[in-house]
Amino acid sequence: MSSLCKNHFLALLYRKIDGAVLQSQNERNLDCVITFQTHSILQRFMLRFDLLQLDCNDHLFIYDGAHAVGSYKSDLSCRNTKQTVGAIYTRTNFVTLKYVTDGWGTESNGFKLVITAFKDKKHACEDFRCNREFCIHNDLVCDEVNHCGDGSDELSSAVCTPNELGTVLGMNSMVFLVMIVSSLLVLCAGAVALAVCLCRRENHRRPPHIQSTQQQPPNASFPYVRVERRRDVDQLHRGEAAASSGKLASPCGASARVQRGPGPPLLPGKVRSSGSDSDISSSQKDEWFV
Repeated sequence: MSSLCKNHFLALLYRKIDGAVLQSQNERNLDCVITFQTHSILQRFMLRFDLLQLDCNDHLFIYDGAHAVGSYKSDLSCRNTKQTVGAIYTRTNFVTLKYVTDGWGTESNGFKLVITAFKDKKHACEDFRCNREFCIHNDLVCDEVNHCGDGSDELSSAVCTPNELGTVLGMNSMVFLVMIVSSLLVLCAGAVALAVCLCRRENHRRPPHIQSTQQQPPNASFPYVRVERRRDVDQLHRGEAAASSGKLASPCGASARVQRGPGPPLLPGKVRSSGSDSDISSSQKDEWFV
């Protein structure tokens, strides 16, 4: 109530509502006026207290109209309770509240007022019809506030299907489902992060000789290529004859291109110019530098 009673220009305007809940708890030194209006001229207001325990020097005046003048409909103070007051209905589509408090009170002093705009049963209803046959707006249904007075707007029905889910472990079922999905996503992300860490650790633990095989060998004095020995007897005899005569196994230079014909050039390298096959070991016979 204190926030609504602030002295600014909005306090002078009519507040159009379908429903509202006003609450006051030991608010001191108040003297304010609040006016509510329905959205339709066919509607009027019902006021019902869920809590009413005012101090004897505090007064809540209820006016059936747009101004706090003339005779009031109700003057509520410490002599009134929610049981003795019951529901209050206006005849117009306006209701005005005037709340006056003094500077003394206890934490138990205050009220909780439910205000509901409704249509009488004689008018066509396109929204929600209470068991008492008057009509309220659909936004007031299933909002955990008893706007109908008999609780019919909060009972489990086709309109309140989300509430039929009930609770799980003291929590709303929808909230519980969101928590479960969020937990699964967090667990999946943690599993992926753990797998990445294990792969990186395995790479760091790899032996040095395995890592060195993946690196390019150090530069030698001469570049070389590996030539595998063929099992062709004719080529083997030609190679031994060329080696014994001291000739190059394969000519190099410009004359080599003429003899070899078109094709990629030979790589420069170190060749053996004299000697025989017996001068080199068997392991070196598989590798020739050309």
